[in-house]
Amino acid sequence: MPRVNITRRVHWNSAHRLYRPDWSDEQNARVYGVCANRHGHGHNYEMDVTVSGEVDPETGYVIDLKDLKDLVEAHIVDDLDHRHLNVEVPWLADRVPTTENLVIAIWERLLPHLPEQVVLERLVLWETPRHYVEYTRELAEQGGEA
Repeated sequence: MPRVNITRRVHWNSAHRLYRPDWSDEQNARVYGVCANRHGHGHNYEMDVTVSGEVDPETGYVIDLKDLKDLVEAHIVDDLDHRHLNVEVPWLADRVPTTENLVIAIWERLLPHLPEQVVLERLVLWETPRHYVEYTRELAEQGGEA
């Protein structure tokens, strides 16, 4: 059977602060600007999750999109939605929650939960309507994560 990519978009709202505790407030302000605000700030995140696999001849699916949605919500969205990323998400505890770090952490968290026949190909994480980051299987393999 042919292989295809399939994508599901998910959404959540989170707050975060771009801040390194090992830096002074002045250095954090220089590097992160207003994003280092002591109380943080929020975003309405959108994320496209693209997986690939062989089309099942019986169902016609690579994966049922509801199953993919449920999996992403259970392991990612439920942890992040209406949370402060610096304070309330243990699997982000040692990372400055930039969009770049967040998409890599999401990849690492999601990967082991996918069915064996499904390959995680790409995550596109939108922090704002004008700013997104992309992480792909090829990039993960270059970094030694996949």
